[in-house]
Amino acid sequence: MKVRGIGLALFSLVCLGSMAGCNGKKKDEAAEAPPKASVEKTGDLNLVQVKHAERFALATVTEQMSASTLSVTGSVQPDVSRTIPVISLANGRVVDTFARLGDTVKKGQLLMEVQSTDVSGGFAVYLKASNDERLARTQYERAKTLYEKGAIAKAQMESAENSELDAKTDLNAAEQQLKILGVDKANPSAAVKVYAPASGVIIAQNVTSAGAAGMTLSGSSTAFTIADLSHVWIVCDVFEADLAKVRMGQTAEVRLTAYPDKVLTGSVSDIGAVLDPTTRTAKVRIQVENAARTMRVGMFATATLHGQKAETRMVVPASAVLHLQDRDWVYVPLRSGQFRRTEVRGGAMVEGGGQEIFSGLGVGQQVIAKALDLQNSAAQE
Repeated sequence: MKVRGIGLALFSLVCLGSMAGCNGKKKDEAAEAPPKASVEKTGDLNLVQVKHAERFALATVTEQMSASTLSVTGSVQPDVSRTIPVISLANGRVVDTFARLGDTVKKGQLLMEVQSTDVSGGFAVYLKASNDERLARTQYERAKTLYEKGAIAKAQMESAENSELDAKTDLNAAEQQLKILGVDKANPSAAVKVYAPASGVIIAQNVTSAGAAGMTLSGSSTAFTIADLSHVWIVCDVFEADLAKVRMGQTAEVRLTAYPDKVLTGSVSDIGAVLDPTTRTAKVRIQVENAARTMRVGMFATATLHGQKAETRMVVPASAVLHLQDRDWVYVPLRSGQFRRTEVRGGAMVEGGGQEIFSGLGVGQQVIAKALDLQNSAAQE
């Protein structure tokens, strides 16, 4: 019985040792596992308490020299100096049109026909002036012959000469009136043909062939508008606080929403003298060549204006800047794993994956290098 008791005791010791070994193995695995980063939120939403803060790398605010830039938005507009209205001084009905909005036309191309009573009236005046001039010329030639033969006095001959000169003046005026109306005196017609005064694109049209049903054209200069789009304007809105950064002749890089990868170059040709009282912005005009006709009137564009003088700018890694609700933020370390979310005013991207910072930080200050990682950790807690 004594031996049996000793055996049971040894068996129990073996089991206990085995269990102790198993428990020890589990403790060793747990000890080898890396500690998880945990985030403790404080009452201030901009303060975050982090355990094992060494997991989040820091970056130092540096400075570098770079030219100032200003990004503004605008739209493509025709160059007013290259915009020509199509004018017809004849009143009447539009009986036909041969071009429409958006068409590219050549100088001298027929655009429309206008049936006008002004033509018939002008041609009647021309015919009467022509007959009067022919009669006055005949009378002057007769009076001149009689005067040379001594049959009439010199005063009679001079009177006939004056009548002939007056008739010639009236005839010239009648011919000029027909020319203004667009009528060929050798081929009179009740319809006036209106031709394109220059080559370009029709950017406005206010007449149609429906004029034959009763609509009239009252010598309007807005029947068609032709624009040469080889040069266009980018008209941008610049806030009052940024106007000091804009100057005449300043170089601008233009990017179109339609072609985001294509960069065009232009220059500032005008700075508006009047501010919009509601938005507190001024119109800034950028002249851009459009030889390839890639820019179309009304397209949205973004222009970046570059300054000539280099200035000192603070720079942080672009990953350190967190964009939330149209604002820029960084995480600044405080103490004992505590970080403060600080608002900054970010600028343009720079070479090497950095971003300019205008305010909110100081040179040499440290920030979280990857702000989004800390933000995501805070959101998961």
